[in-house]
Amino acid sequence: MLKKTLLAAVALAALAGSAHAEDLKEFRIGILGGENEADRLRNFQCMTEKLPSVLGVEKVSLFPAADYDGVVQGLLGGTLDYAELGASAFAKVYLSNPEAVQPILTTVQTDGSSGYYSIMVARKDSGITKLEDLKGKKLGFADPDSTSGYLVPLVTLPEAFGAPIDEVVGETGFGGGHENLVLEVVKGNFDAGTTWGSGVGDFKDGYSSGNLRKMVDKGILNMDDLVEVWKSPLIPNGPVVVRTSMNEDMKAKFKQFMMDLPTSDPACFSAIQGGDFKGFTEVNVDFYKPIIDARKATIGG
Repeated sequence: MLKKTLLAAVALAALAGSAHAEDLKEFRIGILGGENEADRLRNFQCMTEKLPSVLGVEKVSLFPAADYDGVVQGLLGGTLDYAELGASAFAKVYLSNPEAVQPILTTVQTDGSSGYYSIMVARKDSGITKLEDLKGKKLGFADPDSTSGYLVPLVTLPEAFGAPIDEVVGETGFGGGHENLVLEVVKGNFDAGTTWGSGVGDFKDGYSSGNLRKMVDKGILNMDDLVEVWKSPLIPNGPVVVRTSMNEDMKAKFKQFMMDLPTSDPACFSAIQGGDFKGFTEVNVDFYKPIIDARKATIGG
């Protein structure tokens, strides 16, 4: 019954969003959960100032969802025009409706790569320095729709452990987004937790970009309190997606604006991306097929 209700709600949202498809007067930006709302709104404020004149719309509105799924449902319902997703959240949208959004761009790290890592951290004074130390401990994940915070650890940790996750750790849970998860690790409510980072630069700085770096830059995390327990294989950077039914002229203008942003306004680019990146590169669905397949095989749609 719950699944039917959810599907019905999505269908109604899609009908409501269809009127929004051609004559766009308001451009709607979905912002994933993961850090506190005030910070997310501040980071994207520059977009509300710049995009109206670029796109020829009357206003740009920000919709900070409480979690990843809030943005996913907005995209499926056609009530959001643009969002920056993790690869797993995009896979969820794609598996639910392949025609809902188009991935157009992804970020490029300062070393030229288009990927990042799931980083497992623990308190430095916990005695946990390697995966074997997690025997019987409590492991936290960031969000059910996070690539680095859940999907990739779910897929790759069994091989790294040499056993299923639940045969090694005593308990698992979700931290309510990346920022809160790390704070819960620092408080000792999780023995270790999975978040994300570029893997470029030094762990002691929170790397060059990612959740740890954002927390360091905001002054709410001291990396001296943490140790890195595990780092995943390289994960494809998440996509910038736009609503497929948006008119092609607006898509082209928005895409060009985003590609120019690293040089036209480096501070705005850094704020919305959360750290130091080189720029954007073009992508399509094929770039995310491994993540789509992994999500379909482990979590489902």
